[in-house]
Amino acid sequence: MWSRETEEEEVCSGKLGGVMATRARKKQRKGSDTAVQGTNDSSVVSKASAAAQGYFRDPFIQHFVCKVSRRAPLINRGYFVRWRAVDHCVRHFLHITAKCPKRQILSLGAGFDSLYFRLRADGALDGTVVFEVDFPDVARRKAALVTSNATLRGLLDPCLPPSPHTGPVYLCSSQYRLLGVDVREESQTEAALSAAGLDWAAPTLILSEVVLTYMETQRSDAVISWAAKRLPRSLFVMYEQIRPDDPFGRVMQDHFLKLNSTLHALQQYPDLPAQRQRFLDKGWERCVCVDMNAFYLGLVPQEERDRIETLEPFDEHEEWHQKCSHYFILTASRGALMEQALLGQASVPSVSPSWSSTELKASAVPVCLEGLGLASTWMRLEGLLLTGGSSRGGRVTQCRSLIRDQNGWRSTTVEASADLGVRLYHTVTPLPGGGGAVVYGGRSSPLRPNSDLFKLTFDPSAAKAPRPDAEKVQVEPMDCTGNPPPPRFRHTATVVRHGGRHFLFVFGGKNQSACALGDSSFLSLDQQLWTEFPVGGDVPAARHSHSACSYLGSVVVFGGLSREGEPLGDLSLLTPTEQGFNWIRAAVRPPPVPRYSHCAHVLEDKLIVVGGVWMHSDGAPGVVIVSLSTYSSVEFRLDTSSVPWPLMLHSFCSELTDSGEPALLLIGGGGNCFSFGTHLNPQPVSVCLQPVSDYLQPPGL
Repeated sequence: MWSRETEEEEVCSGKLGGVMATRARKKQRKGSDTAVQGTNDSSVVSKASAAAQGYFRDPFIQHFVCKVSRRAPLINRGYFVRWRAVDHCVRHFLHITAKCPKRQILSLGAGFDSLYFRLRADGALDGTVVFEVDFPDVARRKAALVTSNATLRGLLDPCLPPSPHTGPVYLCSSQYRLLGVDVREESQTEAALSAAGLDWAAPTLILSEVVLTYMETQRSDAVISWAAKRLPRSLFVMYEQIRPDDPFGRVMQDHFLKLNSTLHALQQYPDLPAQRQRFLDKGWERCVCVDMNAFYLGLVPQEERDRIETLEPFDEHEEWHQKCSHYFILTASRGALMEQALLGQASVPSVSPSWSSTELKASAVPVCLEGLGLASTWMRLEGLLLTGGSSRGGRVTQCRSLIRDQNGWRSTTVEASADLGVRLYHTVTPLPGGGGAVVYGGRSSPLRPNSDLFKLTFDPSAAKAPRPDAEKVQVEPMDCTGNPPPPRFRHTATVVRHGGRHFLFVFGGKNQSACALGDSSFLSLDQQLWTEFPVGGDVPAARHSHSACSYLGSVVVFGGLSREGEPLGDLSLLTPTEQGFNWIRAAVRPPPVPRYSHCAHVLEDKLIVVGGVWMHSDGAPGVVIVSLSTYSSVEFRLDTSSVPWPLMLHSFCSELTDSGEPALLLIGGGGNCFSFGTHLNPQPVSVCLQPVSDYLQPPGL
């Protein structure tokens, strides 16, 4: 025991500094341990929400929460894929070891997990004992919950002895042992497990579901090595985070730092190859790990994915895929039998971008303007109109503008003659000849897509005003005839020419009943008539969140998200024919990494694609330039060192600017970063294209 006399002795001997530092470290560690235990409470509430909404069947998780609260659809999906991955590995282990007379599941940091109760109710635990290990406080709370609940207690032995209050074994049933011990203390953990009856030679599944990463890396490595040494016939299953350095990863890390729950392993083991090598170096014979995008698309059957994706209204695809790319499921084996229980390789191939050695400089524009799902168009030279979207203050109904003068960019108000209403993921297409634009589609919610059209007319006198306080825009509903397409959002609307007339070409998108649309519609701009044309050729697959740009009377379509939920990387051109239009698919070399939720522009004969979301490669998309004459491509990273926040380039809009040198102006972007908080880019960002001017020169120069 520490006493004042001891302290005085340490002062005299010069040891007080070291002792006080040790006490401070212990206090800090205790605070961190408490924060880590708090993640259990948050996790079980989210699992209960997902189960209540039908994502998976778990009638027992509700007994571990005071009240089942409904989480957002993104959270429910995220916890479904976590639950599904762990359940997949556990069931596969039980299948492989079905003929073994004795087998075990050892769950490290089990928290309030209901795994034992689900498996016992399903009759899946023949010859199996489940051992759960967690902090003594957590184990004590769980034991009290189980013994006081008739449903849970009914799945234990009828003559269960009274629960001890001192541990380390807080519950002991024939197939279930609940231990309160700090797994970082190897000798204590080993002694407690031996006392609880763990058979070190029996086939054992070791489960670590977001546990080891909260430990100092040296300690978590020691746990992995200890398990490999002591359990020669075992399968280690681990679910954790990866990729800490991209924008989403930075937001994720900051979230856990604020909770005093640092993700220690991320620095030394930031990606899948590093995690795999970690286990091989620590004594495991084989190791397979995949991120959750690969697991979901490759190992969850299409029928089950279809069911999951219709449970709740959902339109956070970017955040869903980013969450899944930052978590992984790993299996590592010891012994020939356990090798059969390893994960199968998922079917999402890795694609390496053809990176240029040149980076494009990104710099923040000092204007406070944020939003996602907004759209933009030029009103006049140096004047941009922004419509719709959503920000921290809610959904935006008023138009906004960005004006550039000799002092730089500034934001001004817009006086619109009519309200465009709430709309996200809509299109604003400039009219041929300038002076106006057409607003089409969008949504107010995933269940309420828009089908209305508005014509915007810009005030020509604004260009002559030295510094107008407000831009003026005339808004007129377009009363169109013909057969209109279904309402939609995340589509494209581009001007094409046919027979000397201009048409608004609407392609793709999604709505409340279709996860991706593949139809083509044409609106005569002078007659305001939906017109039918025969469309042939190599028709692109249905998609949404793609890009489409006018080019020499044709349209260039790139990327998007497919009906199956996979990013696309194809490039197609819609060209006019005598009777209608024809699709031509271009073979781009090297193929760009598939992506969606990006922006694209045509400059000279080059397609410039910026940002987006991909799942086939590490990092974040920058700028890819595709020559429309040779169909060659090159990818450029963005240098964001001058941007003082994580730059998330999805659900944003962009425009080409040229004030002496070509540049991209990126406006808005960001989203809900799973349960880690909302991140919206607070200011526009300018990307200088001058370093790639050689790629932008027209052929022959």
